[in-house]
Amino acid sequence: MSAGDSSRKTLEMECFHTRFSAWTPFSNKSLNRQLFQERVALISHWFDLWTSKQRQEFLFTIFLRCSKSQLRFVQDWFSEKTQVAKVDFSTVLPRFISLYIFSFLNPKDLCASAQVSWPWKFLTEQDCLWMPKCIRFGWFLPYTPTDNEYGAWKHHYIACVSSLDWLIPREATAIYGTLNEPKTEDEELQERQREKCLRKIIWEKIALRKKELFKVRPPWVSGTCCSRLLKSKRQPRLSQALRDRVGLHEALEKQLVLASLEALPKRSNVSGSHSYPLLLKKTWHGVHKNDNSSSYASQPHFLLISSRIPACEMVVDSIKAGIISVVYEHSGLTLESLLYLIEKALDGQKVQSMGIFSDGDSREINLLQGYKIGIKNLLKPEVRDFWEKLGGYVASEEEGGHVDLFVPLGASEAGMEFLSQLSRLTGTFFTAPTGIATGSYQHILSDWLGRPWESAPCSIYFSESKLQMWSSFTDILEDTLKSVRKQLSPLFKELRKNISARIIGQLTFDNMSMANILNNQEMAQALADGLMELTKDNSDKPLEFLSDFLLKKCGKGSKDFEENIPTKRDAKAAFSLPPQERNVLEDNPRDTKSSLSKNDPNLEMLVKLERKLQMDSAEKRSRVVGELLESERKYVQMLEIVRDVYVTPLKAALSSNRAILSAANIHIIFSDILQILSLNRQFLDDLRDRLREWGPGHCVGEVFLKFGSRLSTYTNFFNNYPVVLRTMEKCREMIPAFRAFLKRHDKTIVTKMLSLPELLLYPSRRFEEYVNLLYALRLHTPAEHADRGDVTTATDRLKKYKSYIDQMKQNISMKDQLSEIQRIVWGCPTLSEENRYLIRVQDVAQLNCCDEAVSFSLRLYEHTRDLSLFLFNDALLVSSRGTSHTPFERTSKSTYQFIASVALHRLLVEDIPDSKFSVRPI
Repeated sequence: MSAGDSSRKTLEMECFHTRFSAWTPFSNKSLNRQLFQERVALISHWFDLWTSKQRQEFLFTIFLRCSKSQLRFVQDWFSEKTQVAKVDFSTVLPRFISLYIFSFLNPKDLCASAQVSWPWKFLTEQDCLWMPKCIRFGWFLPYTPTDNEYGAWKHHYIACVSSLDWLIPREATAIYGTLNEPKTEDEELQERQREKCLRKIIWEKIALRKKELFKVRPPWVSGTCCSRLLKSKRQPRLSQALRDRVGLHEALEKQLVLASLEALPKRSNVSGSHSYPLLLKKTWHGVHKNDNSSSYASQPHFLLISSRIPACEMVVDSIKAGIISVVYEHSGLTLESLLYLIEKALDGQKVQSMGIFSDGDSREINLLQGYKIGIKNLLKPEVRDFWEKLGGYVASEEEGGHVDLFVPLGASEAGMEFLSQLSRLTGTFFTAPTGIATGSYQHILSDWLGRPWESAPCSIYFSESKLQMWSSFTDILEDTLKSVRKQLSPLFKELRKNISARIIGQLTFDNMSMANILNNQEMAQALADGLMELTKDNSDKPLEFLSDFLLKKCGKGSKDFEENIPTKRDAKAAFSLPPQERNVLEDNPRDTKSSLSKNDPNLEMLVKLERKLQMDSAEKRSRVVGELLESERKYVQMLEIVRDVYVTPLKAALSSNRAILSAANIHIIFSDILQILSLNRQFLDDLRDRLREWGPGHCVGEVFLKFGSRLSTYTNFFNNYPVVLRTMEKCREMIPAFRAFLKRHDKTIVTKMLSLPELLLYPSRRFEEYVNLLYALRLHTPAEHADRGDVTTATDRLKKYKSYIDQMKQNISMKDQLSEIQRIVWGCPTLSEENRYLIRVQDVAQLNCCDEAVSFSLRLYEHTRDLSLFLFNDALLVSSRGTSHTPFERTSKSTYQFIASVALHRLLVEDIPDSKFSVRPI
């Protein structure tokens, strides 16, 4: 082979040198173009044979391999081939601009726009569009929407518009009259003159009043009071001559005002009645009556309000002008300090009536923390002295004085006996509501015991409209306060403990030095014993407890004082009686009465008072049964809301193959509540049949006995209640359709602004109302009545079942306590075991002796670390305690680190000299 042939062959091989594959030329452009076109034709042929899904997968793969410039080329080509003529502005403009555009539409156009598309529906239902339209008409939303909730203001607007009463102008004129009736010039001029004269008299009266108040005002009063409590305490007291002069001047002014108003032309207002004269006559009707009445009518009224009342600020705001009111702290006060507050507020004057607005039930009043006063502890010296001194501040019964207890003591025999004993003890008339109005704090709006007053006690102290508004919100307020107390109680408990420790230590070392304590071993031992007893007792009044203990230890107290030392056993027996002992009086009222009034010289007066309180028993019994029927009807209506609003739509969606929940979940959540609805509807029908021809001799106890024999339905509901809530929460998280369904139906006007879990709480609360109503029914049922035995049996049965419900609540609370401890203690083992419950949590300090060779009395200890002991019924958990601070906040929280857990049967308690008690494992 020649050299030219070899070079030619080498050139041909270079022309067919390939790249990327074995058959693509690298430098031969013509061959490369030819092969590329053949491959494009082959791929196009394959593309024509593929299905639509295969084509989409191919295009998806190709687009993933393209660069940005290549994708931009495809976009430009597509925009040239298919030009977009119209576009939805809400999808391309920012949301706030779209909302600004929609804000120019009226409500009707907004509702029409919501039907265009889903984006428009979402935008037109925003609260920022509908809230101004509602506020414009004064339609405020009665609750606060959640963060993820929208459309609340729109639904509120539609509900308000649908309830309006539309009238044409002619119909409105015929019903309400007109405001612009034509008048003559003389009539208009005369009316202006009368109004000018009336305005001048009022201004002069205000100026005179301000001038007199300024003369007697203390220099530290600024003249503007922020609360009604401060107003009542800072009310100036004028001299008698000045009061007489001001009163005479006011009477003359009122006569001039009335004479001026009599001369005004009588014209009809919008209500069709004469406006000025009739209204002012009614307003000033009591003025002349008071001027001619006896001297005690000018005595003020006094109201004592406990801070334990939910939203007591709303209660204070509803107090009428001129009422002296005091809000006291429920915890941290004693009866003696409460008397001091009352004496300071009254400033030596007597009151016409005194109201005590506190917590309690039909058998006792929860006046202070640790002071649940009932018939059992009324005769205790401290309690008896309090009521005797309290009665001295009130006018006598002959002068019309009375004490009003806003606790339903008139709804049970024990409460009636308690009131009669108070009246006999103090010589003052005590009255209380009968409590037959069901609901939280609704008893204060019911009938009251005692003689028929000119007005109910509620109208004496409160504005009834504001008080009714407060009572309608107490259920929600109580639930809210429970959660708030649960979160803040650890902080307040730690604060109280620190303050108590500092006060005790300061008082101790101000009166005796360290040298005296070390030299006087007897005093040191007594002080150590007292501090240990205080630690075990956990008393709310540490200073009083410690002083009483030291006086008893040193032998300085008298025998009576020793018997009244508030030790742990005595305090619990006096102030924290168990429910079994507290209910003995309800079961044996006659024995209690005979034992209390056996040697009473004024027995005849007591019997007369009891007869006076129990008048018209037949009428009151009928009213109790009527309240039972009405409350049962409302209860059944709340259960029917669950059926109509939740169960029926869910079952309808299930039948139409658009299921929101499965049949199994619907059965788990709603089957028990539907059975309760069926049971209570039957119970309601039985009550209606029995009350259709009601008379004094008719019986209702057997209806309750029939209802009590079928309480297994409620038992199934309460046993499955935790499962129902867990199923509901799981479905809410896992099923978006159910989450949207609850958002549409929860807290609407149809559901009384309640959610589904809140509606499911009604069965547990209803039994407390049953027990209270049965107590009231038994109170007004004579002993010889045929229904007495059945009512007593039904009361015992429902009371026993209520205790079963309370025990279930307590078990759930114990389980929550275990879960909470396991959560806050880092590294804690599993605590959830059967029959385990928490007894006490104690914060202790671990000390280390620096020199053990020194005698015990002179040893110095070093504080190494803080510990917390969690005592359970079967084990002791030991953890270290630290403090965690949050930046920019004053509050801190405690952190716990698990150290050890020991079974109680493995613990040994030893008495060692350097510390009073020590616990260590065997």
